[in-house]
This record gives sequence, structure tokens and C-alpha cells, in this order.
Amino acid sequence: MRADYIGFLRDRYPDLLAAAREHLTISAVSILLGVLVAVPLGFYLAGSRNKTVNGIVFQVANLFQTVPSLALLAILIPLFGIGVKPAVFALFLYSLLPILRNTYAGFQSVDTAILESAKGMGYSPAQRLFRIQFPLAFPYIMSGIRLTTVYIISWTTLASLIGAGGLGQLIVSGIGVNKEELIVSASACAIVLALLSDRVLGTVEKRFSRRAGKKPEASWI
Repeated sequence: MRADYIGFLRDRYPDLLAAAREHLTISAVSILLGVLVAVPLGFYLAGSRNKTVNGIVFQVANLFQTVPSLALLAILIPLFGIGVKPAVFALFLYSLLPILRNTYAGFQSVDTAILESAKGMGYSPAQRLFRIQFPLAFPYIMSGIRLTTVYIISWTTLASLIGAGGLGQLIVSGIGVNKEELIVSASACAIVLALLSDRVLGTVEKRFSRRAGKKPEASWI
């Protein structure tokens, strides 16, 4: 059995690598779009005094989380057809809430006394944002991104059901032909991608936090 599996990997590893690249590309694009939208929006909401607007935005983001994955993919097919586009858009919608929520919490956690002190020292709004608020909120933001990344990589396996490819395509193919080696290998690749991505993001978070802690601007905080 072991020899058969090694032979299987030798024959199919190019397919596994190609599917893993597709899988990672779909996931990365979805998460990047989520970051570009949710992080600035979270910062805006944290500074907004309009609780009604905040509540509406979070309700809309939460609504996307409550829609089942397959249902959302099916809804998007008439708008985008089948393939990568509806998959990326659906995963982007799923990525919004955790990133938005953590970004909001991160900026909300910054002590207003620190900001007032910085203002008294002559810091401009942009300086307060990039030198104080963002470094202090960064661990919260990264926590949301890391959590979202693991979820999105796992959910991307469903994208194969609308022709987006990725590791899910190999899993579905393996189920169709009752090929256990293919199912296990593709599933293991998805798990490894999630673990490696989380590890990389964790390293980025630690290095950024360490660098931010060495800045002169942070010495008075």
C-alpha cells in the first residue's frame, strides 16, 4: 500500500502542485480584497460617532457570513457565470466580517489619552494614524487576517463546484472515481497550505511588532 501511494504521488504530484497554486491564488486574491476593503472601513467606523451607520455595516457584513457557501456561490452564478470570478467574490464577502471586526476592535482599543498626548506633541492626524494607532491596532488586525486566511483556504475547496479549480477539483474527482489516494493527498495539501499561511502571517506580525516597538515614537507610549 505504501509503495502504491508513493508511486501515485510520483505520477500525480504535478497535478497536485498545479491545483495547489490555483487554490492559493484564489484564496490570496480573496483575502487581499477583503483587507483592502475591511481595514480602511474598520478604521473609519472606529472613529465614527454614528452608531447607526456602524450597526448597519456590521449587520451587512454579518449577513454574508450567515449565507451557506453553496447557496452564495449559486446566487452569484447568474451574475458572474461559473469559474474563478464568482468564487473570488464569494470568498471576498466571507472575509469581510472577521477582518472588519478585528480592525474595529484594534483601533477602538487605542487609549484616547495616548492620542491626546501625541496631538499635544504636535503629531498630525496622519502621524497619529501611522505611528501610533496602526502599530497598536496591528496585532488585532493580523489576528483577523490569520483567522480569515485559514477559513478562506478551507472554503476555497468548494469553489471547484462552480468550475474554479483548485484542490477541491481533485477532491471531487477523487470522490467521483473512488480514488482514496487523490482525496487524501488533495485534502492534506489544503491543510498544509492553511498551516503554512498562518505561520507566515504570524512571522510577519512578530517582525512588524518588534520593529514598531523599537521606534522612537513608541518609547513614550
